[in-house]
Amino acid sequence: MKKFIISGGGTGGHIFPAISIANEVRRRWPESEILFVGAEDRMEMERVPAAGYNIIGLPVAGFDRKHLLKNISVAAKLLKSMKKARKIINDFKPDIAVGVGGYASGPILKAASAKGVPTLIQEQNSYAGVTNKMLAHKASTICVAYEGMEKFFPKEKIVLTGNPCRQDLIISKENRIKGYEYFKLDPDRKTILMVGGSLGAGTLNKSIVSAFDILSKEDGVQVLWQCGKYYFTEMQKLQDEGKIPLNIKMVDFISRMDYAYSVADLVISRAGAGSISEFSLLSMAVILVPSPNVAEDHQTKNAQALVDKDAAVMISDHLAPSLLFEVALSLVNNEIQLVKLRGNISKLAQHNSAERIVNEIEKLIK
Repeated sequence: MKKFIISGGGTGGHIFPAISIANEVRRRWPESEILFVGAEDRMEMERVPAAGYNIIGLPVAGFDRKHLLKNISVAAKLLKSMKKARKIINDFKPDIAVGVGGYASGPILKAASAKGVPTLIQEQNSYAGVTNKMLAHKASTICVAYEGMEKFFPKEKIVLTGNPCRQDLIISKENRIKGYEYFKLDPDRKTILMVGGSLGAGTLNKSIVSAFDILSKEDGVQVLWQCGKYYFTEMQKLQDEGKIPLNIKMVDFISRMDYAYSVADLVISRAGAGSISEFSLLSMAVILVPSPNVAEDHQTKNAQALVDKDAAVMISDHLAPSLLFEVALSLVNNEIQLVKLRGNISKLAQHNSAERIVNEIEKLIK
C-alpha cells in the first residue's frame, strides 16, 4: 500500500491545490493512505477533514517582520515543529512527501528529505515563496504554474503543470440562463462580477461604495458583488438605508461560482494564484487588484505576469477607490477589448493540472 504525505496550507490558495492532488492520488491508488500535515491554527485544520482526509497540525508560525521580538516564540515553535515532523515521518513512513507552500511544509519536507524520502514541491505563484525556495535544493521535482521559474529553482527539477482548479466550474449557456434567475439579474444588461475572497476585501468594497453614484446612472450595466462575510453587516446597513443602487446585487458569499462566472462579462478580483488559474481556464476578462497584505507582494507579481501578455488589466490597491469602476465601466462596454483579454488569458491556461502533478508523483515513487 502506497503512503502519501501532503503538507502546507495557511490560505485557500494553498489548501485547494493540496486537496485536488489528494483526490487524484486517491482516484489513482484507491487503497493508498493519505496524511495531511498543516499548521495548528490555520484554516486547513477545518477544510481538510471536511474534504475527507486526516490531518496533523504542527505548532509552526510565520516570521514576524514587524515585531522582531515575537520571533523568539516563532523559533521555539519551529524547533517543536521539526521534532514533531521527524516523528510523523518515522511513524507514518511515507513513499513521498508533497509540499504546496505555507508554514507547515517546511519542517515536514525537511524531515522527509533527511530520511531519504522523495519530495515534490508545488509552487502556485509566479514569484516563489520563501518556504519553497528553501526546500528546492533537496526537492526531487518542482511543479510550477508559470514559465520563467528557473530564476528561483534549479531548471532541471522544474515541470510546468499549472495549478489544480475546482472541477465543477463550467461556463455554459445553460448556466448563464440559470445564473440570471438565481441572482435575480437582468439578462439584457452587461454584468460585472466583483469577488474579494470568502471573507471579502476592504479595498474592493470601498471602491464600489465610492462608485455608487456613477453606477446608478449606468442603465446598461449591473454588478454582482460578493462583499465577504467579514464586511456583510456593515454593507447591509447601506442596503437598509437605501444607499445601494438597484443595479447592484450585494451578497455576502457566492456558493454557485459556476453561475456567477457564467453571467459575468467582466470580473474584478484580487490576484491570488488559484483565482488566476480559474480565470485562465474559463477565459474570463478580468481586472486584478492585487492585495498588498501578502508575503513578498506575490499578488502584484502574479498580476504583472498576465499584464505583460495583455491578458488582464491591473489596478493597484491604493488607486482602486478612485479609479476602479471608471476603468471597469469603460472596459465592460468595450467588446473588442473584452474579446482580446479573453483570448489572451485562455492561452495561459494549464489543463488537467492535478493529473499532471500526480504523474510526476508516480514517476518518483516508481
